[in-house]
Amino acid sequence: MITPQINDPALLEGIPNPDVDLLGIANQLEEGERQRFFEIREFLEKEIRPYVGEYWDREELPFELLPKLAEQGLGEISISGGSRLFNGLVFAEVTRADVSLSALVGIHNELVVDLINELGSEEQRNTWLPGLRTFDKIGCFALTEPDHGSDVAGGLATSAEKTSEGWVINGQKRWIGAGTFADFAIVFARDVADNVVKGFIVELDREGVTRTKIDRKMGLRLMQNADLDFSNVLIPEDNLIPGAASFKATNVYLRNSRAWVGWQGAGIQLAIFDAARSYALSRDQFGKKIANFQLIQEPLARIMGNLSASLSLMAQVARVQEDGDLQMVHSAMAKSTTTRLARESAAAGRGILGGNGILTQFEMSKLFNDAEILFTYEGTYEVNSLIVGRAITGKSAFV
Repeated sequence: MITPQINDPALLEGIPNPDVDLLGIANQLEEGERQRFFEIREFLEKEIRPYVGEYWDREELPFELLPKLAEQGLGEISISGGSRLFNGLVFAEVTRADVSLSALVGIHNELVVDLINELGSEEQRNTWLPGLRTFDKIGCFALTEPDHGSDVAGGLATSAEKTSEGWVINGQKRWIGAGTFADFAIVFARDVADNVVKGFIVELDREGVTRTKIDRKMGLRLMQNADLDFSNVLIPEDNLIPGAASFKATNVYLRNSRAWVGWQGAGIQLAIFDAARSYALSRDQFGKKIANFQLIQEPLARIMGNLSASLSLMAQVARVQEDGDLQMVHSAMAKSTTTRLARESAAAGRGILGGNGILTQFEMSKLFNDAEILFTYEGTYEVNSLIVGRAITGKSAFV
């Protein structure tokens, strides 16, 4: 039996806990979605968040929690008809419970389920979507390569060659979330015939596929990232995703996933505030709770300001997305801004906890390290800033 760690709300029983959504962003939801949102939030706080710390320490994914997430509809949130604001707030709450699980839920929805639903063939949808909806099947998104991260669109080296038997895939992918255990990968490879990057479904039990776990990560330790190697992997012709026959079509999902990481940047700050405030209200020094001291209240107020700004930014991004006007500049600005603020909030929270801030049992060091990963993945802070810079100046710094 896994026991709750120090962030168990019961440890602060009797201490008033104001809603950290100080500006009432969730109140913008329609009544039905608002009620559903609060139900999911309560589930995550009681059934998920108190139990993940030990898994983080061991770099293990708690597979037994996936059915619970599925019962809450988190395996199909992207195709369930919810508003963009509802989906985003739920992503933030999953992040609040654990950043790695939010990475799994987000990639699963934004880059696998949604892509197959919109770009896949009828056969592909019928084959994969039923199991994906319940986490009985897991897919991974294989784009990044060992030598191509930020420049992957132009430099992608994995190849696909059409033969009389189907397609033959050769190449390597790196940092593939869920790659160690996924049933299939959505692999992007360059067609040797026309030099166009296309998307393929590659079942990972096929001959020629090798997957290797990436160990000793400083953050997102529940998420099982992998190196994938494809050596003359033969797949049927029908495994080509018809709507992903060019990289341009796929870029829509990269744009959406960048916006999702913006919600992660907001969500981790909810957890940072929780941990910092709880500690400040329970820790005695100099004969009183440290929450009484100005040097504690100021960083708490700064964290609250950062997370409120992040939630407000993401609520507006959700509105733009709902209207069908989302562009890459919006997603890049959202991702770079909220993760920058999350990094600052994590540092402030870490300071509030003093020496205990380096122990994962107090949660803050876990959040501190996870914030570093959010700052880097789905496009580094610098690359996303240059996307914004290009949009507001008309000048590209990439070339």
